[in-house]
Amino acid sequence: MTTTNKKNDLVQEEYETTPVPQDKRKSLFSVTMVWAGFPMIITSAVTGATLVHAMGFAQGMLAVLLGNLLLFGYVGLLSILGAKYGMNFGMLASRTFGKKGYMIATGLLSTLVIGWFAVQTSLTGESMAAAYDVSLFVVTLIAGLLFLAATLIGIKALTVIGAVSVPLFLIMGIYSVVDVWQSGTDIWSYQGTADLVIPMGVAVTMVFALFVDSGTMTADFTRWAKNGKHAVIATLSAFPIGNMIAMAIGGIIAASVAGSSGDVFGIAASKGGLLTLLAIIFLFANLGSVCMHCLYNGAVGWSFITGKKMRTLTLILGIIGIVLAVAGAYNYFIHWLELLGVIVPPIGAILIVDQLVVRRHMSDQMETLRYTPFIAWGAGSLTALIAHYQFTSLSTAVIGIVIAAVTYLIISAFSKHNKKDLNVREAA
Repeated sequence: MTTTNKKNDLVQEEYETTPVPQDKRKSLFSVTMVWAGFPMIITSAVTGATLVHAMGFAQGMLAVLLGNLLLFGYVGLLSILGAKYGMNFGMLASRTFGKKGYMIATGLLSTLVIGWFAVQTSLTGESMAAAYDVSLFVVTLIAGLLFLAATLIGIKALTVIGAVSVPLFLIMGIYSVVDVWQSGTDIWSYQGTADLVIPMGVAVTMVFALFVDSGTMTADFTRWAKNGKHAVIATLSAFPIGNMIAMAIGGIIAASVAGSSGDVFGIAASKGGLLTLLAIIFLFANLGSVCMHCLYNGAVGWSFITGKKMRTLTLILGIIGIVLAVAGAYNYFIHWLELLGVIVPPIGAILIVDQLVVRRHMSDQMETLRYTPFIAWGAGSLTALIAHYQFTSLSTAVIGIVIAAVTYLIISAFSKHNKKDLNVREAA
């Protein structure tokens, strides 16, 4: 095989502006590794620990289960659409929001995920600086450049990083649980700490919001699946399976060690010896996985909007993300989740209702701008925002999804009824 052919095998066509042909779709294992390697990360473990400290082990794990089941239903249905048409998120959004209207939803989400790329890259540097005597700035910069370079390869790199990250997390996670559980603590009876209280609705939103941005853009990944069944299995590997495993590990650590953050890396890094090297490899592979997925989402989305190649946008957006990371993006982590939980869930809900219920057999002729989805999006997000400030114990994610879906259904039904009445009057 020539050098040129090897390069072509590595850097393949990403189909930024056209559906993925059926003969170019990936195997079930490949698509599953793309999704499975995404949520099984340190951030999920830390979130699980936070919930357990606030709610106790049993209630914390219940919130984890409910949030992940919500993610499975939401992301699973969107994944079916991606596999059905072979389209990325931007293409699917254009069918619902219109040939111009999609730019608002796609541009927003494609920008938000770059913020998430920055947060996770920043966390890589923060974790290394906390465990070892290294420069926060230098490590964050190196991590960002590595993640950027790997994402340039494309969807193949996401499969490989998933296949590496999953077993590494299981090894390090199990080691950490065994290490902290030697105290013999009864984790089931752990009631949490009095200084931290999180209502069940807020906890479910926290779990859901952790992956709602890329979850809404799941078609960027599952358009490569051969069929809807494969897309759903790939989603299942992430939610609830992968994400729950990571959150449960963090929760067990939190219930076993008072004040623990659930940081799997931190436990291994403190042991020294060979574990130090393994811990560093694990950290970069683990957080690199989520960074690469987010950067890929952003690049594919903006590629469709601008008509430029995915790798060109990867380079531009990656540099922007690295600048944000070295500026300390991790400090805004909690506020980021709050924002995502309010404005993003209605978007996916509207796509699901529109393309799986209201207009299942829509024509290829798309309108320039459709107002109905924007009205529903506004209603869902506004209601979720009001709930966030006035009904603080409720789940803003669930409220946003339900209100947006119901609003879209009502307006769509009313519009169809008016059209029928108009047709009858014209015929008369």
